[in-house]
Amino acid sequence: MDGAVQTVNCDDGTTMQVRRLSDVMGAEVTGVDLSKPLTPALKNAIMAAFLEHHLLAFRGQDLSPEAQHAFTKHFGDIEGHVARLPDGEKLPLVHVVNNLGPDGKPTAQPHSTGNYFWHTDKSYHDVPSLATLLHALELPPKGGDTLFCNTYRAYESLSDARKTQLANLRAVHSWEASRRNTGNQPASEQQKRERPPVSHPVVRTHPDTGRKLLYIGIHTSHIEGMPEADGKALLDELLEHAAQDAHVYRHEWHEGDLCMWDNRCLLHRADDNYDMGQHRRVLHRTVVRGTVPY
Repeated sequence: MDGAVQTVNCDDGTTMQVRRLSDVMGAEVTGVDLSKPLTPALKNAIMAAFLEHHLLAFRGQDLSPEAQHAFTKHFGDIEGHVARLPDGEKLPLVHVVNNLGPDGKPTAQPHSTGNYFWHTDKSYHDVPSLATLLHALELPPKGGDTLFCNTYRAYESLSDARKTQLANLRAVHSWEASRRNTGNQPASEQQKRERPPVSHPVVRTHPDTGRKLLYIGIHTSHIEGMPEADGKALLDELLEHAAQDAHVYRHEWHEGDLCMWDNRCLLHRADDNYDMGQHRRVLHRTVVRGTVPY
């Protein structure tokens, strides 16, 4: 359900409008130009809205890669990537997410399809990401949405018995498992060395809000101390519970959107609900490094 517009008057004279996009999460932000230097007052206002709504959609932004890099840096260190371009080169810090083939034309068979599965970015890192920022440059005429799952709600809707069962469990996350689970090209030996398996609590506490949430997704392989098949079955069951409609917000992109979301309490996945072989979908992505989950 859309909400009324909240006007935030910053000490620096900036007036930011924040409009709730749904009951699940998300807010539209207008009145700010992210290509301009970010003042402390505006940064504080953005962070307050970010923690309240979990996902912010800044409308009508025109950002060069350099400007997106500068804006992202206000929220922490920009995270590198273990994924590779088709030619084997590492992704740059500001990299392109698209459905284009080597010839620059749209393709229904992109180089990687991992983003079409529920995940939270870089949970296979020992220090996973805080936020992802995705800037929409070219969009199909309809579709190409991104779905977001509120894992606060997913946890809070569990039974007390299930919460007790999960309280001390840790799941193993890895780039190798992610590639296997999504049917993509297997992780190389170098990538396995760069991103060895790590474990994180299945029930994570958000470092800023103190709320508990489910920390799961396609990057997981099993649960420590549990037979692998049983652990995988439990993780699959939790993911199915989390991704039910009551916990999900669908973001319909507008050209120029800069979406910034909280990887600590959200899962997300792209939707291929458009003719990928005919229409271009091009976005720029940056990721902010977070803290060790607990």
